[in-house]
Amino acid sequence: MAKIKNKKNSGQKLWLKGKKYILGGNMLLSKRPNLFLPDLWPTYFSKTKSCFIWDLDNKKYIDMSYMGVGTNILGYNNNRVDREVERAIKKGNISTFNAPEEVELARKLISMHKWAYKAKFARTGGEIASVAIRIARNYSKKNKVAICGYHGWHDWYLSANINKKSSLKNHLFDQLNIGGVPKEFGKLTFSFEYNDFDSLLKVYKKNPDIGVIIMEVKRNFNPKKNFLKKIKNFCTKNKIVLIFDECTSGFRENFGGLHLKYKIIPDIVLFGKALGNGYAITALLGNKKVMKEANDLFISSTFWTERIGSVAGLATLKEMKRIKSWKKITKIGKIIKEKWKRIFDKYLIEYEIKGLDSIVSFEFKRKNFNVYKTFITQEMLKKGILANNSIYVSIDHDNKILKKYFVEFEKVIKKIQILEQKGIKLEKLLESKASSLGFKRLN
Repeated sequence: MAKIKNKKNSGQKLWLKGKKYILGGNMLLSKRPNLFLPDLWPTYFSKTKSCFIWDLDNKKYIDMSYMGVGTNILGYNNNRVDREVERAIKKGNISTFNAPEEVELARKLISMHKWAYKAKFARTGGEIASVAIRIARNYSKKNKVAICGYHGWHDWYLSANINKKSSLKNHLFDQLNIGGVPKEFGKLTFSFEYNDFDSLLKVYKKNPDIGVIIMEVKRNFNPKKNFLKKIKNFCTKNKIVLIFDECTSGFRENFGGLHLKYKIIPDIVLFGKALGNGYAITALLGNKKVMKEANDLFISSTFWTERIGSVAGLATLKEMKRIKSWKKITKIGKIIKEKWKRIFDKYLIEYEIKGLDSIVSFEFKRKNFNVYKTFITQEMLKKGILANNSIYVSIDHDNKILKKYFVEFEKVIKKIQILEQKGIKLEKLLESKASSLGFKRLN
């Protein structure tokens, strides 16, 4: 069996150096090599374009994986978006004055969401979720929060792990270290299960002073039995502020948020990731009753005023609307799901396929699935393809790219079947340690 030919692997060498100087080794847990191919993952990039990445040794890869962890629906370095950003840079990014583009972006988003009254911008998903919690608590005059989904690294969210009866263990890493989060916060945040309305009722029965519910509209599974409508009615009845976190789902299945598709309107909605197509911009939209009381709250940060994020957001929205990107990536994702099914059925692999059509993923019904995932990553890397068990679809994943991916992917799955039939354990064929499993999802 061929081995990965990159003795130089400058990315791995830099990773070892980075761990000496950077807390945690890098800035985002989801980009650490232990989640992919611990000893062999290229780890750092030199440049990108479309759905291609070049590593530090100038080797070119097709990105059939995270696409910037979901930030690049329009592909890397989209010409139309980058052109607007370049113009903005030449005029200056930040000054003593405010950037006028933030007003235009707010107006644009509110015009797309007729229920919304005012907007607030930040640069990361965790930030904007924390802003939303501050605004919601201010309105409800209650501190307790019920959660269903992933909402970032901040104390208010991770404190759910302090409470063993309502933790994040089915959703994040089992051994997630939450050192530094005050134990007192453990009495403030509680999790409930997606599509399980009774799980929310149980939490609320023990904590009737919950004033905020924050949740992802949809992630891995479709809402069932009027789940979202029940949540909305429950919030209305009990005067609870409802926040929909669409930092991941926004603009992937429709032009706006999934809540528009399901016709369930929250008090606050959050957008991020794809909103700037790789440039840092996140947004909060809120209705009149909630936002009117928040106008004088101290929510402020210097770099929220930089120009690039707002410019990128406007350019991205314009390009999405022009080409109807949500329709394209949904169609591509459906093709990927169907081809995965055909291959897994052909080679008698027990599997489960999940996710929005534009954020597709699969799992094998095996106890050591992380070994299978690592083996797939290892073998696909040899063919110049970045792959694991998830694909954040972009418009640049065209038929030519998909054909190359599936030719090589099927070869790997066939190899797995042959090895299993011979009783050969995949662990023996790994050229690195097995990868860690990524975030588990409540929904």
